[in-house]
Amino acid sequence: MREKTGGAAFPTPRFMVDDESRILGFSINTDGMSLRDYFAAKAMQGILSGYTHGSIPPTESLTPASYKIADAMLKAREE
Repeated sequence: MREKTGGAAFPTPRFMVDDESRILGFSINTDGMSLRDYFAAKAMQGILSGYTHGSIPPTESLTPASYKIADAMLKAREE
């Protein structure tokens, strides 16, 4: 999953505690939005910021363009 999506956008620690609130261990919670989705949302926000009300492009072209930008951003992180 990580190769295509970049992993979790916002990984957070998940602590395991006993009845007395002592930490027994922890893991990393990777549920939720992927880094690819986060990048695509930011790209879409940037694209839309240049449009005026009533001139927004159809989602059929906006969504793929946003994910192409996100994929380019993920690829750039590997270099």
